[in-house]
Amino acid sequence: MQIRAIATKRRKAGQTMLQIAICDDEQFYRDKMKNLLERYMQKNALPYVIHTFLSGEEFLRQCEHNMKFDIVFLDINMEELDGIRTAERIRAYHSDTYIVFVTAFIDYALEGYKVNAVRYLMKDNLEGALEECMRAVLHKMQVAQVSFAFLEGDKKLYTDRIIYVESRGHKLLFHYMEAKMEIYQIYSKLDALERQLEGNSFLRIHKSYLVNMRHIRTISNYVVFLDTGEELSVPRSRFQSVKESFVDYKGAL
Repeated sequence: MQIRAIATKRRKAGQTMLQIAICDDEQFYRDKMKNLLERYMQKNALPYVIHTFLSGEEFLRQCEHNMKFDIVFLDINMEELDGIRTAERIRAYHSDTYIVFVTAFIDYALEGYKVNAVRYLMKDNLEGALEECMRAVLHKMQVAQVSFAFLEGDKKLYTDRIIYVESRGHKLLFHYMEAKMEIYQIYSKLDALERQLEGNSFLRIHKSYLVNMRHIRTISNYVVFLDTGEELSVPRSRFQSVKESFVDYKGAL
């Protein structure tokens, strides 16, 4: 088992895809953003999938079905459900999605801070600003990868998309979010994996569960509530230390 941080420009095809969403009610800008992003991703040999949505409502229907995006380019000035309210709903589902607002106006900074937007792009300067934006976002993600010889075949996983790892018998089951939840299996022990993943925000909540704290919504009543909707039990003997570790993690973000 090997874990290593990698420069984004060196990711190769065949690795786990970055899930990117563009949400804009104007087809011209949806197409323009998609073309610019495809050019950037291909130039830097980054594996990706780009999804486009024509309204906040359409986008949120995917979130409600546990579709998780790494980066969302979100038009602020959409009809009906605008970008700010859409972003607020995104935060209710996924706290670690990177939101980039795309707008024709400059006077939305305060609203953006409320939903932890990482960047603003002006629609009249997309060509000049998008590359710098993507470099900044990918650097902020600090993407690390895990390489394993899974029973399903050798595969590299982004650590921030591992929801949790479950020990079952002599196997470890990786619950992993791609376009949908996938499960990858390997023969190993959770103690060894916990040591390998040290420093990547994983928390041992149970003898059988190692959980990525990025995906914990809250912890209460001896239960960990995940952003996928799943609930995992915490033994009474571990509960206080688990809760303290999670509070420390949230305070350090």
